[in-house]
Amino acid sequence: MIQAQFERDQAGVIHYFRLTGHADSGPYGSDIVCAAVSAVAIGAVNGIEQIAAVKPKVKADSVNGGHLECRLPRQMNTEQAKTAQVILANLLLSMESIAENYSNYVMIKK
Repeated sequence: MIQAQFERDQAGVIHYFRLTGHADSGPYGSDIVCAAVSAVAIGAVNGIEQIAAVKPKVKADSVNGGHLECRLPRQMNTEQAKTAQVILANLLLSMESIAENYSNYVMIKK
């Protein structure tokens, strides 16, 4: 099962997410749940870097998969922070949609 964790500060701002585990909803290379989660998560990290122009702290297991962490830096200008929040809110929304449709394979902790 893929477990997604999102952390917010006191103001409700998402500053961190972590994905761990494997969906195991299909054979390797044909697992649509894994592919969906990977696509939205990697897209979010790329968006934070390219669109928000922010360099988050990222940890990933590129050999075995099943692990991705992303933490926003403390220092961002207002525009960067707003853009990063839109991207992370969209990631959470996408993950909730995947979890709703594939609840046996994805769990979200907020």
